[in-house]
Parts: sequence; C-alpha cells; structure tokens
Amino acid sequence: MRHNKKFNHLGRTASHRGAMLSNMACSLIKHKRITTTVAKAKALKKYVEPLITKSKNDTTNSRRVVFSYLQDKYAVTELFKEISVKIADRPGGYTRIIKTGKRLGDNADMCFIEFVDYNENMAKDKVAKKVTRTRRSSKKSAVEAAPATEVPAAETPATETPAEESKAE
Repeated sequence: MRHNKKFNHLGRTASHRGAMLSNMACSLIKHKRITTTVAKAKALKKYVEPLITKSKNDTTNSRRVVFSYLQDKYAVTELFKEISVKIADRPGGYTRIIKTGKRLGDNADMCFIEFVDYNENMAKDKVAKKVTRTRRSSKKSAVEAAPATEVPAAETPATETPAEESKAE
C-alpha cells in the first residue's frame, strides 16, 4: 500500500532533487519564466511558493531561511528587493504553469512556469487595443447613423420659432 506517499521523487535521489529544485528556483527568480517538463514545474511550484511567501517579510531570519534553500545571494537579493515588492498584495498563487505540448525527442509533456505578475500579456488590467475600422464595422455605423440623422429632422418643425413661421407664410 502507498498510504501518504504523495511526493514526486522525479527519478532522483534526495540530494540531486534538492539541488535541481534549488537551481530551477534560482533560474525562475532571475529570468521570471523558464521552460521545463510539467512534473518538474509542479514540483518547483511547491518548492518556490513558500519561499516567495517568506520573502514578503524582509527580516534577517527570513533572508537566512531563503538562502538556505537557494544558495545564491543574487537570487535572494532579487527575490527580496523586486519580486516581493511586486507581489506584496497577492495572497498566494505566485506562479503559473502553461502547457506547451510534447517534446520532440522523448514526447515528454513540456510547459513553462512563470511569475503571474511579470507577464504583461496575461495581465487583467492591460491597456485596451486601438480599434481599427473594417469594412463590416463601417457598414454598421452607417446604418446606425442614418436613423440618428432622421430624428433631428422630424423635431425641427415642432421647434421652429414664431419668427420663422411668419416668414414661411
């Protein structure tokens, strides 16, 4: 029976797995997006998200705890200076996994993992695109404009001034 054995070992020993996840986390922090397999990305997400939560509180102890996982002072500095400032109001879910298909050599499921707040293309509050006119939309605007021009013409006889009425007679 495999009760309570939920951890994916990724076919590696514990030391190899720890070193690999540490290196992948440093690469993710430095580059904001990396391409990897889906299994490694899911393992990396569980590894790096608690570190990001820890980086919200910039104390000496939290820096030492994060450094014990990453072993890269440049990645730790970037995590505490830039990333934690940008994700300060987010309660969790700092990374996103987007599947990209199969790898050509061994047919492994590939994906890229990225920080949610660093992808401008997927941001919710992105700037609205400039609307370009097409032939179809100009026809719709011409149809809508035609009734709008008839309405003021119908109102003009009712709103004529008495001076204009006397000139018409």
